[in-house]
Amino acid sequence: MIHNLGAWDRAVRLAIASLMLWLLVAGKATGLWAPLVAAIAVGMILTAMIGVCPLYQRWGISTCRLARRG
Repeated sequence: MIHNLGAWDRAVRLAIASLMLWLLVAGKATGLWAPLVAAIAVGMILTAMIGVCPLYQRWGISTCRLARRG
């Protein structure tokens, strides 16, 4: 699997996911929004950890410098 997430993209994803998880813990995201926010946050954390975004692959986008050189 070719990485398509650069370092800054991964950092932004982790920052946004952290904010979303904080909203859940603080009780700001409730009701039907809570599972949606949790699922998106988990997805962002997983993509940041593995360095691959399936949507980026589908659309042919890459923010990873190494992937563009090849």
